[in-house]
Amino acid sequence: MSIRIGFFVIASWLVAAHFFRSGSYLLVALCLAAPLLFFYKKRWSLVLLQLAAYWASAIWLSALLELVQFRQQSGRPWTAAAVILGSVALLTLLAGLLLNSRCLRERYPFRSSR
Repeated sequence: MSIRIGFFVIASWLVAAHFFRSGSYLLVALCLAAPLLFFYKKRWSLVLLQLAAYWASAIWLSALLELVQFRQQSGRPWTAAAVILGSVALLTLLAGLLLNSRCLRERYPFRSSR
């Protein structure tokens, strides 16, 4: 289970760095704070973290498309950047998919047992 959570933490740090580079400091703070939801043992928090990972993966794909288009128009090489950003997008997508595992769903129930 810790590997699954670790993947998500790494993915959130990477997308926080992306937003830091663009100067979106509120999004940086949200990305860095998102893993704290793992401490809240409710299913909605797990679903929210999954959605955040899928959203971050879409952000990476958007950045990949923009960068490839810019580099192609300027006549610069683009394949290495595409491979790197594509790998980061896949890692982020994998982080979201791993949060849907049975062990995490059992740890984050729909209802709390009182």
